[in-house]
Amino acid sequence: MGRNILVIVVFLLAIAGIAQAQDSELHGSVDFTYQSKYVWRGFDVYGDKSAMQPSLDLDLFGTGLGVNMMGHRANSSGYEGSERWDYTLYYQNMLCPEETYAMMYRLGWVYYNYPQHNSEDADLQEMHAVVSLPKMCPTGIVPSYVLVKLWPNSSGSFVAKKYDLSTGVPSSGTASGWAHIFMLDYPLTIGGVLPDTPEQVLNLHAEVVYNDGVGPAGQNVDHDWSNAVFGISTGFKLSEDIVLTPGVYHQITMDSSVNDDGDETWATLSLTYKF
Repeated sequence: MGRNILVIVVFLLAIAGIAQAQDSELHGSVDFTYQSKYVWRGFDVYGDKSAMQPSLDLDLFGTGLGVNMMGHRANSSGYEGSERWDYTLYYQNMLCPEETYAMMYRLGWVYYNYPQHNSEDADLQEMHAVVSLPKMCPTGIVPSYVLVKLWPNSSGSFVAKKYDLSTGVPSSGTASGWAHIFMLDYPLTIGGVLPDTPEQVLNLHAEVVYNDGVGPAGQNVDHDWSNAVFGISTGFKLSEDIVLTPGVYHQITMDSSVNDDGDETWATLSLTYKF
């Protein structure tokens, strides 16, 4: 019942955009990403093993409403139970687009499904809100803030019972709670790298995460600043519809309860088809 209510709320928020829709076609993208590590909100999910991440994103006829499906799977054995598929329904739009204080926002609901489990005991749900100010800084830096609320799909699941997964005994860990993510993005333009390309845009990214005690797998996590991430990526246009995007990222781990391996560095390579 709760999941249906969340879907209805997000859908109703999109109604205002339907009247303004100027594009009657369905647009979206298909993406396949290779990751040398899969690090999610500070957690090293697959223990330094590489992973693949296919995804499909659909923009529903220019209404601002969209859907996304994304998979995460390790390229090594032993992590089958951690394979995850994310199903997202979102609405995004912009307020006061002509003003310096223009604000882009996105409201989303996510269902995290672990298909290798026999039941929904590991599944999670999430609501998030993203706010960006693309014109606020004259330097071109775009600040953003993400508010996340995560909770177990089932109140009786093992990620909600506060168990230590390594020992099976009760702990203070839980998959329910809040997270706050503060981000800065900057598109740095340099000279062209490929022939017939006059300029290249390097996307510089920085973020810091405050984890309010949320362990997605039931871990006992501190209420503290957990990690900061710095990254750089750039897209190479292979055709009108296909883009190849390499990226490199480094995480400074500030809380060992989120990642006891310390700092992390990883690379990504994405191939995206836009339609």
